[in-house]
Amino acid sequence: MSLAARGPQSPAPATVVLPDVESRAREIDAAPVGPYVGLVTRALAFAIDAALINGVAILTTAVVMLTFSVLSIPHEVRTLAAAVGGVLYVAWTIGYFVTFWATTGQTPGNRVFGIRVCAVRGERLKPRRALLRFAGLTLAAIPLGAGFLLILVDDRRRGLQDRIARTVVVEGPDEATPVRRHGRPRPERL
Repeated sequence: MSLAARGPQSPAPATVVLPDVESRAREIDAAPVGPYVGLVTRALAFAIDAALINGVAILTTAVVMLTFSVLSIPHEVRTLAAAVGGVLYVAWTIGYFVTFWATTGQTPGNRVFGIRVCAVRGERLKPRRALLRFAGLTLAAIPLGAGFLLILVDDRRRGLQDRIARTVVVEGPDEATPVRRHGRPRPERL
């Protein structure tokens, strides 16, 4: 049968051209934010944060244990309280980092060193991205901290957690601090 005998032909299906995913990722990641922060400064800031997290946990545990020593509480309840305390400690740690990263971009340890966490284009992290960064932080620590070694070789000093959440750690004030074009903070008005 010839082509003319078959009737009108439907047009050829449109070819969908998808953008090259790698080039799009490079384009998004290429936004200059810097200067980027290295491993030692980040480790010192994390040490301050760990001291704060553990200090609050130790004080809370001391109050609970003091209460348990005064009251007559069955062993099963003490065991349950220890398990609940462990869950609360994990929730407290996650909440600490996610809240600070998503609100100001700086944990108290980061603020001491004048560094902040932001998305690759410089904007503040959304809570979901901050939670993803915390998950990446946990994954980076699991293989004996090998995920943090990427900070030493990456041109933007990004570790595994930064690559997963598409974040960078930069020097500078938080976004809430008004800064003039010359980089000096504005004086407070009364």
